[in-house]
Amino acid sequence: MKNSYPRPQFRRSQWTNLNGPWQFAFDDENRGLKDKWYRRDTFPDESTITVPFCVQSEKSGIAETGDHPILWYRRTFETEEDATRKILNFGAVDYRTDVYINGEHVGNHQGGHVSFSFDITDYVEEGQNTLHLRVEDDMHDIEIPRGKQFWKEESENIFYTRTSGIWQTVWLEEVHKTHIERVKIIPDILTNSVKIGYYLKNAGRATLKTTISFKGDTVDTSIKEVTGDYYETVQFLGKVNDQDHKRLWSPEHPNLYDVTFELEENGTKDIVHSYFGMRRISVENGTVMLNNRPYYMRLVLDQGYYPGGLMTSPGDEAIEKDIELTKAMGFNGVRKHQKIEEERYLYYADKMGLLVWEEMPSAYKFSSRMMMNLTDEWQRIVERDYNHPSIIAWVPINESWGVPNLINNPREVNFLESLYNLTKAKDDTRLVISNDGWEHGTTDLLTIHDYESSYNTLKKRYSETDSILSSLPGHRLILNKGFTYDDEPILITEFGGISFKKTEREGWGYSEAHDESDFETRIDAVFSALYESALIQGVCYTQLTDIEQEINGLLTFEREPKIPVETIRKIVRNQ
Repeated sequence: MKNSYPRPQFRRSQWTNLNGPWQFAFDDENRGLKDKWYRRDTFPDESTITVPFCVQSEKSGIAETGDHPILWYRRTFETEEDATRKILNFGAVDYRTDVYINGEHVGNHQGGHVSFSFDITDYVEEGQNTLHLRVEDDMHDIEIPRGKQFWKEESENIFYTRTSGIWQTVWLEEVHKTHIERVKIIPDILTNSVKIGYYLKNAGRATLKTTISFKGDTVDTSIKEVTGDYYETVQFLGKVNDQDHKRLWSPEHPNLYDVTFELEENGTKDIVHSYFGMRRISVENGTVMLNNRPYYMRLVLDQGYYPGGLMTSPGDEAIEKDIELTKAMGFNGVRKHQKIEEERYLYYADKMGLLVWEEMPSAYKFSSRMMMNLTDEWQRIVERDYNHPSIIAWVPINESWGVPNLINNPREVNFLESLYNLTKAKDDTRLVISNDGWEHGTTDLLTIHDYESSYNTLKKRYSETDSILSSLPGHRLILNKGFTYDDEPILITEFGGISFKKTEREGWGYSEAHDESDFETRIDAVFSALYESALIQGVCYTQLTDIEQEINGLLTFEREPKIPVETIRKIVRNQ
């Protein structure tokens, strides 16, 4: 069972983990609502599922990949009768969720990749309570964000086994009536200050104390009287212009400030522990800058699938191992491809020092409904993960998925432009790549996907700006019709994809290596060709691990390196 607190950047001490065995049933005939399953102690044809693993995974105990669009869950939990509010939290449930407490409908939620919560105080009783979930996930619906989850029963090509139902931690949290709902932390390394926005609940006249420390030493304390649902302050962290960057965050030096928030009113105190990193990502005169210095991104494509758990990690050790191996191989970041990671992954990326590009899982049919589904969930994702210093780029669309007719359909162009502008409006401190791979509209970086395996071809293609812009990797235009190049930094954000069979798993890649020596030679060829270009400011190799039918990882699916880690590191670091 996953036991770690699921929201480490906003931690409270009073919480109950609801992972573990739950009662479970399929509702293929859609009888549950009519027959009021939400008031039953048992389900027809009931089985047991292990939460938070999805229905299709082995670790769930169900391992069913067939077409079952409606799922029911049930478990009991204990509460005490006191003055606290009871908040029921879900890391992620795919895709539509209705929640019932003691037979009463509490609320519903749509979106398979973002966290959500319900205040269930008015529905619970002292002692034992019953929680029912009804979840809908239509495997054939391609107007909902689904990422790499295939809409057929068997995975194939670049698509994998889908995820239905609960796939991240469920937990119950106790808070006082007056409490902090969330905070927004905005670092400014130019003034060595941090702006904090506080979103408060039921704050009539309360005292808000914020204590910031660095490596155990208190840096600044603020005590303010607050009223209403929002308060904003700026706290300074000491001497400006810290030239040696001893307190800035970067992959090489992942320095973090600790912060404690205390909201007190009428003798009750809400205490939340958090952290933040002081870092700045920007483009200056066509150059990518991290903390005001040029920075070359060496990323690896990471799709976040795990043996037995699919998109759900077995626990912290697996997350830490992935990041340790990524850094050991010489990479300073990951492009999280078509997946929104659980917050514990982002916590370890913050703590261990790893850049993260966060990418919205795609839908695959352009329509008004698709635009509404994707835009709604994407906004909430940006809001949830805003405070993580590891995230330096947002990617709302990948390879024109969901907007396949950008060249000829003005509506799709307008939608793509709206996503870029909406994301910048939600967060103007990070880079936004509107359409990673090709057919770019307005974008902060010009990113290209190119699986050419020939050193000579790659070297020639990326030797001059004109040859880059006129190339057609993926048989698509780099810039969409009507858009021109404006000296945006150029990065190759998918390349390589070299298959090498190291286990019994059969599969494919974009090119094929026959033995370890050939694998090393091929990897070196594609990296060297790109590194020799003076025009490229970052790369992202495909990919970290094998996944199902894809065997183009640097690691096997079980996380075993296919060639020595140090050999990969020398290539990635261009040593």
